[in-house]
Amino acid sequence: MDIQFYQDPAKKTVNPKIFSEKAAQLSTTLAGVRNRNKRTQIRRFYDEVLRFEQDAKTLGPEKWPDILARLHLLIPKAAYAQGRELVSEEFVKFIKESVKQVQSREDLTVFANLFEAFMGFYRLDRPRD
Repeated sequence: MDIQFYQDPAKKTVNPKIFSEKAAQLSTTLAGVRNRNKRTQIRRFYDEVLRFEQDAKTLGPEKWPDILARLHLLIPKAAYAQGRELVSEEFVKFIKESVKQVQSREDLTVFANLFEAFMGFYRLDRPRD
């Protein structure tokens, strides 16, 4: 699934359908993978993204490189979870594509909002784990 944060990256115009259609499509895709992508596992990644976003808002701009470096740790963490058969390849791809688009605090906010929208749909698509 191709998820682009911005309709116009140069102007940083957020894709108007990212929080509705794209989040719903991602949820449907990930919910359909049996025995993987349990909500509790996905929630751990979501909580980390929220923590990074909060740090980006409260810490000074001089801390941004550290926050960005820690954000990139989500990629190997997702790969590790996939290796343990906790998450699917599609989830790892979502994390990878999203993290690579984050270059600024504003990008991180878009990623956090997308993840939040996805979590809402995921609760509906996968009500029980």
